[in-house]
Parts: sequence; structure tokens; C-alpha cells
Amino acid sequence: MIKKYLLLFSFTILMCFSCVTHRVFEEEQTKRKTCETELAAIKKSAQENEAKIAELKEQMVKNEKENIGLKRDTTIIGSNYRNLTSKYDKLNQLNEQLMDRLNKLLAGSEKDNGKLSGDLQLTQEQLLKKQDELKALEAKLNKQKQDLDDLNAQLKLREARVNELEAIIKQKDQAAADLRKKLSDALTAFEGKGLTITQKNGKVYVSMDESLLFASGKTNVELKGVEALKTVAKVLEQNPDINVMVEGHTDDVPMKGAGEIKDNWDLSVIRATSVTKIMLNAANIDAKRITSAGRGEFFPLDTAKTPEARKKNRRTEIILTPKLDELLKVLGSN
Repeated sequence: MIKKYLLLFSFTILMCFSCVTHRVFEEEQTKRKTCETELAAIKKSAQENEAKIAELKEQMVKNEKENIGLKRDTTIIGSNYRNLTSKYDKLNQLNEQLMDRLNKLLAGSEKDNGKLSGDLQLTQEQLLKKQDELKALEAKLNKQKQDLDDLNAQLKLREARVNELEAIIKQKDQAAADLRKKLSDALTAFEGKGLTITQKNGKVYVSMDESLLFASGKTNVELKGVEALKTVAKVLEQNPDINVMVEGHTDDVPMKGAGEIKDNWDLSVIRATSVTKIMLNAANIDAKRITSAGRGEFFPLDTAKTPEARKKNRRTEIILTPKLDELLKVLGSN
């Protein structure tokens, strides 16, 4: 019985011991797992701390470099500050000097302010006066400019008229030259035999000596002179735009005749009329184209008192002028 109890007691103790050991083991296992977890966490934290330490070391190196740069910059800034301070002190001193001079100038100029004010007012009055004068001058200049523009317009118009006149005159000169050539060609047989043909001032002069036309003191044209005048008349008939002036000229020896010829005036007029009638009868010429005039002895070619000079002065001139109708129209329009 006792043995039975001992076995039972042993079995009970054994069972108890087995239960205790298994629970302890489980607790140890749990602790072990917890420790392993904490160890892993600690290792991870250590690694993170090492990374942070490395980062902090790198940052520290960078900060040390920046610190060295800042120290250098601080040294430069300090030097610049001292320089600026020195310049500021000098500028401040200069400012004080300038203010002192300004105060002296202001004190000295107060007595001149009244005079300056008066001068300023006078200057303003003069300026206003000058402005009025300038406006008046400007108005005058505008008026003169308008007058000048009007004058320029008139000058252009007159220039056009002058050009037109020059063209007409040139045409007239050309007509005179053509007429001279026609007369020279027609009167070739008479030139150098008491007949000359010249052109001047836009006119053609046919000059005939007394020896070609008249006997001394006579008014009847001789035959050789009649032939020359008929030739001139035929040329004039073919050129109806030519005006004709017949002028009789004598020498300065007074006439002592009787009857209708009492002096050189009478002789020159009748001779011019005789020449005119011969030309009118010899060709179809409008009598309105011809003017007869006596000049007496008052338009000599040679003023010498010699037989040669007097012979030269005794002449009849047929002065031929191209009509100036177009020229007169232009002049009349002016």
C-alpha cells in the first residue's frame, strides 16, 4: 500500500515536473524569439545609426569647409567694413564742410535775393515781350512765305511765257535767215553792184545805193533798179508773213531845188514812195504790209564830210521783218 502510494506520489511528482519543464521551455522559447527580434531591431537601428553617423560626418566635413569659407569671407567683409567706415567718416567730414560752406553762401546770398527777384521779374517781362515780338515776326514770316510762294508761281508762269517768247523769237530769227537766203539767191546778180543784204536784230536789210536806183537829185527809178525791185517784190509775194518798211535816205548836202522837192525830207519821202509803188505793181503784195518813210539826212551810215561818205549815205533801205503776231499775243496775255 505504501509502495502503491509511493509510486503514485512519484508519478505525480514526475508529472508535475514534466509540466513545469515544458512551460519553462516554452517561456524560454518565447523569450528567445523576443530577443532575436529585438536583436534584429537593434542591428537594423545600428545600421541606420551608422548611416546617420556617416551622413553627419560628411555634413561635418562640409560644415567645416563652409566654416573656413565663412571665416575667409568674414575677414574680407571686415576689411571692407573698415574701408567703408573710413570712407564714411571722410564723406561725413566732407558733408560737414559743404554744409558749412552752404550756410555761409546762404547767409551771403540773402541780401541778393531781392535784387535777383527783381531781375527775374524784369527778365520775365522781357521774355513775354520777346514772345510777342516772335509771334509778330512769325506772322510776318508766314505772310512773306505766302508772298514768296505766290511770286514763285508767277515766276514759273513768266518763265513759261519767256520760253514761249524765246521760241517765237527763234522762229522769227530763223524766218529772217531763210528770207535773207532767198533774197541773196534771187539778187545774186545785183549784190556788190550797189546792193547789199544784211541780217541783224531779227530783220533783213536790203540796202540799195543811189547809183543803182536814182540819178542825182531825181525820184524816178532807173531800169536796172526797177529789175532789182521786181525781184525783191517776187520774193515778198511768196512770203506773205513779212512786213516791209521802205526808208529813203539822203546825204547832208541841202537841196536847192524848186517845185515839189524843196529839201532832203521831200527827196527821201518821194524816193521811198517810188520804190514802194514799183514793188506793189510788180507783184501781188498786200499794200497794208508796206510802210514808206523818208529819213532825210538824219540816219547816216558814215558821218564823215567826204564824197565817199556822202555817196554811202544816199541810199534806199528795204527793211523786212517777220510778223510778230504770235509774239504780240503772248505779250498781250501778260
